[in-house]
Amino acid sequence: MSDQSTDLRETVRERYAAAAVQVAEGGTACCGPQAIEIDGSFGSTLYAADERDALPAEAVAASLGCGNPTAVADLHEGERVLDLGSGGGIDVLLSARRVGPSGKAYGLDMTEEMLALALANREKAGAGNVEFLKGTIEAIPLPASTIDVVISNCVINLSTDKPAVFAEMFRVLAPGGRIGISDVVADDHLAPAQRAERGDYVGCVAGALSFAEYREGLAAAGFTDIELTPTHGVADGMHSAVVRAAKPTKPTQAPASARRPLRGEVDAEGDLPPALEAGPE
Repeated sequence: MSDQSTDLRETVRERYAAAAVQVAEGGTACCGPQAIEIDGSFGSTLYAADERDALPAEAVAASLGCGNPTAVADLHEGERVLDLGSGGGIDVLLSARRVGPSGKAYGLDMTEEMLALALANREKAGAGNVEFLKGTIEAIPLPASTIDVVISNCVINLSTDKPAVFAEMFRVLAPGGRIGISDVVADDHLAPAQRAERGDYVGCVAGALSFAEYREGLAAAGFTDIELTPTHGVADGMHSAVVRAAKPTKPTQAPASARRPLRGEVDAEGDLPPALEAGPE
């Protein structure tokens, strides 16, 4: 991993670790490098009141996302669900309720403080069909073809190696599996530098792909039935969007291009980022 990619990952880790500590101490998390007032574009207000009321207060307070992926994933009884970048566990706990005792909800996060908060929230919720894993979304610590649905909430845009994330989602999904993701996506005319400028204002959007790049990346990984639907704006030319796609029922090998960096992924010196390490942290 390049020094810049390592620095970016550590910045993300520090931000979310601080948010977890803040919530554990009785505060409210925010979605930015500094404590900012959430204006409805991010956070727990994007969930229905009855969903918030059914969960531990700490899980709700730690919500940092730009949408509600459990509302678009169409979860069913008995399904196996994986939440990438699960944070305090709000989407995992909601998923666990939807898939029921015969299903399973996994949460994956790289931040020790968030995992500790999520485990505490699991105990408070009494969720026996929930498991939290430590690792990165670029190297998911689960076997191939073991998940029915992958969800994520405003996390993939923060990765420095999105092709690896798309390839890993495809790998862990069973044939016929699907993704239901909320993420920040940029208008096609915005260059990476322009997205980074907006990221200085709204801390969650600096690494966002454009709509075209997102479709390109998912298709390269092998996904079909790709849909990107903007839901609300989060900055000028930047949108929270619902992302849906499916893994074909018949097993197929992802094209070699699935591991190539996308057009919008360049570092400050114009170099393409390398792939991340092969295993979880």
